[in-house]
Amino acid sequence: MSVLTADIAKKKGVMRTAKSRKDTYDTVMTEEDLVNKGTINPDDVLRLGRITENYLCTPEANIYDIDFTRFKIRDMDSGTVLFEIAKPPPQDLGNEEDQEVDQEDADPNAGRMVRYQFTPQFLKLRTVGATVEFTVGNRSVNKFRMIERHFFREKLLKTFDFEFGFCIPNSKNTCEHIYEFPKLNRELAEEMITHPFETRSDSFYFVDDKLIMHNKADYAYNGGLNQ
Repeated sequence: MSVLTADIAKKKGVMRTAKSRKDTYDTVMTEEDLVNKGTINPDDVLRLGRITENYLCTPEANIYDIDFTRFKIRDMDSGTVLFEIAKPPPQDLGNEEDQEVDQEDADPNAGRMVRYQFTPQFLKLRTVGATVEFTVGNRSVNKFRMIERHFFREKLLKTFDFEFGFCIPNSKNTCEHIYEFPKLNRELAEEMITHPFETRSDSFYFVDDKLIMHNKADYAYNGGLNQ
């Protein structure tokens, strides 16, 4: 489930809810299949049989100027905040020549990959809330949707599928996704703890059923253990 609120000109917008689900597709597509396909839709990524090694779209595909500015993870049972990060405010532009040099040297994929470090206790949580804050440019965003797929090595752990719905232009939006985690058997959980960052996820974002953003993350669950 997710709840979306929007603020524009200091006015609060409507709330929307959506469900998460696990995919049940039998036909598998490869990363190469999708790269060769060109336009990628939600059904395509749901058919991927493994984590992607590369990004399936460029940063320039985000023609709606969607920008994620804050992210928080909390345990829904206790309310404990497990992780929180916010994008720093824009800095003074300064010297234009220096800015041009920085842009030339900048990694085009910077900010598309997040690394998480959790304790083993995280794997015992059943329900986690992930609050994301994002802004939208001067285009309206229709059928905004996120599909997030979590793998440990070659094993698909779960697919989450959230509908943001419609976002008005030049708006600031806040949405909390509710993740209901699958119960892991002890052997798998121990493998995930002893092999940090081999648990990975792809987050695919769509507008009007067309892929416009692709982010990645990896996870370690050995925090607090003697290395």
